[in-house]
Amino acid sequence: MIKIEHLNVQYGGKDKKFTAIDDINLDIAKGEICSIIGPSGGGKSTLLKVLAGIIKDYKGQILIEGENINPKIHRIGFIPQNYGLVEWKTVEENILLSAKIKYGKRNIDKEYYEEILNKLKIDNLKNRYPKELSGGQKQRVSIARAFLLKPNLLLMDESFSALDAMTREKVQELFLEVWREHKVTTVLITHDIKEAIYLGEKLVVFSSSPGRIIKIIRNPLFGESDSESSEDFRKLSNELIRILKEVNTNEIKGI
Repeated sequence: MIKIEHLNVQYGGKDKKFTAIDDINLDIAKGEICSIIGPSGGGKSTLLKVLAGIIKDYKGQILIEGENINPKIHRIGFIPQNYGLVEWKTVEENILLSAKIKYGKRNIDKEYYEEILNKLKIDNLKNRYPKELSGGQKQRVSIARAFLLKPNLLLMDESFSALDAMTREKVQELFLEVWREHKVTTVLITHDIKEAIYLGEKLVVFSSSPGRIIKIIRNPLFGESDSESSEDFRKLSNELIRILKEVNTNEIKGI
């Protein structure tokens, strides 16, 4: 379980502080995907940076299975929006990179490596370079790299937003296929309501700056790719839209 208690993050010097995140409390069960949605500038990416260990100056507590979060101890995977691939390395070298740093080359699970490549349908791309890949292929390589690390926690920051609609749906489907086999605890940041509903077992709505949690919803439509035409999807989508509109209205009013 990931347990976030009274998390506060501020930027700036002694004279002037800007609050990015204000008193966030959130539990994410082991093996759960949590979709976080909210206005731009509301601290969502800041939260990911704290979870990744990039931001260390914060108040509050973050625990993984009862231990203080520590990137040197815990395995934290990351799937960024821009793929994060090293252009002068092959697909295979890119996928092995994080696991090689964490475990050493000799300790990489090669059988698991081959399994992931087959699942994501990139086993025939090993010797190519990123410039030779489509956007969807690059994102699948990024997903493979994150899963090969066998992370305690997987972080996704608008991971599919750079893809066209048809490619995005296919890559999301492949991601879920791999995730279902390994049930990695995941935090997904997205602006896309449809994506949040499809990929999130738990939906968390953030406020505008400073980031606060407005609503937590248990999602009954998680992983249902054909739910978009259903009445349940319409109701849940409308509820999220209503909440987000209220956030934007309050921001304009200065509340």
